[in-house]
Amino acid sequence: MVNRLFIGVLLLSSFSFADIIQDVRLSLSQNNFSAAEAQLKTWRAQHGADPEYLEALSWMARGSLAAGSLDQAESYAKQTESQTVEQIKTRKLDSDPHLGIALGAAFEVEAQSLAQRSRRSEAVTLLKRALATYGRTSIHARLQKNLNMLSLTGQPAPALEVAEHLGPQPASLSKLKGSPVLLFFWAHWCGDCKAEEPILARLRAEFASAGLKVAGPTRLYGYAARGEDATPQQELAYIESVRQHYYSGLLDMPVPVSKANFDSYGASTTPTIVLLDRAGKVALYHPGAMSYEDLRAAIEGASR
Repeated sequence: MVNRLFIGVLLLSSFSFADIIQDVRLSLSQNNFSAAEAQLKTWRAQHGADPEYLEALSWMARGSLAAGSLDQAESYAKQTESQTVEQIKTRKLDSDPHLGIALGAAFEVEAQSLAQRSRRSEAVTLLKRALATYGRTSIHARLQKNLNMLSLTGQPAPALEVAEHLGPQPASLSKLKGSPVLLFFWAHWCGDCKAEEPILARLRAEFASAGLKVAGPTRLYGYAARGEDATPQQELAYIESVRQHYYSGLLDMPVPVSKANFDSYGASTTPTIVLLDRAGKVALYHPGAMSYEDLRAAIEGASR
């Protein structure tokens, strides 16, 4: 996952366009909500509720949720949602990346706040409604991720698109029933994904006798090394070079290449780890990296 930290200290009056987001995040990381509020207020007075302001406001919602302040988190999230929706009455959501980030985060915080209040069904309804409205935009996978976190465990695993792939030909999930299956959603730029490789290789070897199957879905992002634009063919070649270099213990792991898989599994976070039991049902849905111990315990349960 990409983490950007703003280090310099600038006067509010001399902010460049991305600085409000970085400064609010920095203040929140120091648990200084009053400073973040002041930064937002000054920015809005100078620039209005522009897309950068809305993304920064969404970080207030996320920071409040992380701090356990559910009422405040929900308030910030609803402000972010309503103000972003107002903006996209006259422009497309994906006309500016800040708008998508802001709105996706707003729905995420609202849903998680409801779930933490034991109002899971309301959270699911909220996310389904958002998917119906914004499912064809860049926030699809993020919305699906949050919906999956609340409702996918215990359900049949969504099918994978396997026509385009690297490595061995992937088998359809229906053909893998009877074996536990580990799906490792990764991206060529993702450092946390690379760090997970030795854990996956070790666990695959340990559970080979249990029939554990491992597949590593990935997708194209439109760029390759150092963020340079790339054609699909160039990016595939780059992904293969990353696979050879960083995933040498998993070169016989099938790698389906499809954005549709990331959308259906809500893999907006990389890595996303999904474990299927022998019946083909989701036993674990986990956005983010996992430790060897935690993942081993989950595989043991799914292998029974």
